[in-house]
Amino acid sequence: MDTTRNVEEAIEVLQELGLKEYEARCFVGLTRISTGTAKRLSEITDVPRTRVYDAIRVLEAHGLVEVQHSSPQRFRAVSLDEATKTLRGQYDSRVDRLHRALETVDAIDSEERSIVQEVWGMSGSDAIENRTIQLVGEANEEVVLVIGDESLLTSALVNALNDADEEIDLLIGALTESLVECIHDEVPRARGFVSGLEWLHGPDAGTEETAIGRLLLVDRSSILVSSIMPKTREEQAIFGEGFGNGLVVIARRLMAQGLLPVRDPSTRGQ
Repeated sequence: MDTTRNVEEAIEVLQELGLKEYEARCFVGLTRISTGTAKRLSEITDVPRTRVYDAIRVLEAHGLVEVQHSSPQRFRAVSLDEATKTLRGQYDSRVDRLHRALETVDAIDSEERSIVQEVWGMSGSDAIENRTIQLVGEANEEVVLVIGDESLLTSALVNALNDADEEIDLLIGALTESLVECIHDEVPRARGFVSGLEWLHGPDAGTEETAIGRLLLVDRSSILVSSIMPKTREEQAIFGEGFGNGLVVIARRLMAQGLLPVRDPSTRGQ
């Protein structure tokens, strides 16, 4: 295990969560020893001794460090579980504050905008999964989902599908029988099918070819298509909505390759 790399990664994440560099270094340093003085902490973290005290005061205010008022003072980090819970609570609190603040901000552009023929790009698996879950939650009639990569069948997505109203038709496809069986186990009421979309991975899957990650069609009017970059495994997506959207029309026909005719969204109402 590369300790140095893991230490630097922990420091980086703590900074992303709002701590300054010296604060992050001192906290990580304290997690590696039972207790320590400012001198000891300075030695193992390369934080100047005079700055250790400032960092400790901040960490103590955050509930991440305990201080023994002896001579010299000694410090220790709270348990990892407690620290994680504290940081998560602070992060969630800030996100909630952000949400409340943005909710009350007046819109400058108040024009009504039509959703027909709109196509937008997205990046990042978390954002794309959140949009997928949002669309599933907004469905009124039908959700058709084709999963091209097994890693995308996350517990959060499974929960969203299982939480969908019982009146909503769920059709979930995959490239293999084994994944279809897995989907059936995870989402029992969904109708699974082996997708006919062999081009999802192409003939040279696993090489340099970009693979389709997921295809989602909700109420035959909103479509999300994602791809996974072969080297970085980064997920990117396009999202379109509006019943008249040409992207949705094409997707309906392509996705129908893996559906029974009676469930083909393009033939609904015929």
